[in-house]
Amino acid sequence: MFLSTALKSFIREHFNDNPDRLLLSASRFPEIDMPWAVTQITARHQIQDKLPSWYAKEDLVYPSRLSAEQCSSEQTALYKQQLLKGRSFCDLTGGLGVDCHYFARKASSATYVERFSNYCEAARHNFDILGTSHIRVVHADIREIAGTLKADTFYIDPARRQNDNKRAFALTDYEPDILQLKPLLLENTNRLILKISPMADLEETLRLLPETREIHVLSVKNECKELLFILENTPPFLPAEEVKIFATDLRPDRKNPVFTFHLKEEKEIPCITTGKPGIYLYEPHAALLKSGAFKLVAERYGIQKLHRHSHLYTSAALVEDFPGRCFEIEDIWEFSGKWLRQANRLIPQANLTTRNFPLSVADIRKRSGIKDGGNLYLFATTLANERKVLIKTHKK
Repeated sequence: MFLSTALKSFIREHFNDNPDRLLLSASRFPEIDMPWAVTQITARHQIQDKLPSWYAKEDLVYPSRLSAEQCSSEQTALYKQQLLKGRSFCDLTGGLGVDCHYFARKASSATYVERFSNYCEAARHNFDILGTSHIRVVHADIREIAGTLKADTFYIDPARRQNDNKRAFALTDYEPDILQLKPLLLENTNRLILKISPMADLEETLRLLPETREIHVLSVKNECKELLFILENTPPFLPAEEVKIFATDLRPDRKNPVFTFHLKEEKEIPCITTGKPGIYLYEPHAALLKSGAFKLVAERYGIQKLHRHSHLYTSAALVEDFPGRCFEIEDIWEFSGKWLRQANRLIPQANLTTRNFPLSVADIRKRSGIKDGGNLYLFATTLANERKVLIKTHKK
């Protein structure tokens, strides 16, 4: 499982080569296990940005391309580390071992469970290199040994792909079956951290998981990456509307804006809208958008929503600590066929976003000729008075 000096040298030398061409050239390098080398090269490309500390260690091995593609990023793993309760930890679906490694840095005892033997072999090797050799590696299927494990905190990241390789969004389609395992797992832990699809419906999932105490929604680079449900088997259970939700945008500087609320708060307040944009435009970060705190964010920051369904906000005075992106408005155009025909003369290049608008980004680009990129940001949206407009802005 370890990488020889010759193989590490080959990986460095051919790191930017085409993987398919490398496989076809295997006969030129009889001393190299080419499929294994290509797997390492491809995996290292996949983790280069999301796991920089792992990428820096040449001796780490990756049991498959998929393990690197699906693993957590360093940012999300460090965040999850804070959710540990107690001193003992068990990762029930180990995978590449990224989450287990970071949890184990905080836990006094840690267990990694994985059903694939080559993943277990890689995990043992990697944990030694990473300084978490105290992790106990167990080669087993969690469905067969769930009743034998005990820890203060369990973590489970079930497979979310079906047999036809399509992504599964519904909790009932995951493997292993979370709803079937849940009672047994909660008998043997104080806390169960469940990672589910970022596309899952929060309220429907809460209905299926009444033991939920907290929900953590994580975004990285303005893309919703992880949805974590924290379950505890300690009655009385909270009503769904009183479960605390944390919407966090993870940033490289670790100045991570967190928006916390309960669903009850969002449902009870009125929606503050306006048909007249002010000087500034605000777009919540992806985690906040996923969490659904659309009315609350307007109330807490003293801003107005452009439309009940647009999820863009405005104000006359700048709100500097807004949890998302802030733009200064330069111009507002009424949307029309005539505008589309002259658009590329008015604004030849812009970053384009649509919110509650009849055309998609691709449709607008095709019909207007506006190129992607540049320093301008164009928002196609609907105002509270149902006017369809395009708002030209630049970042603050």
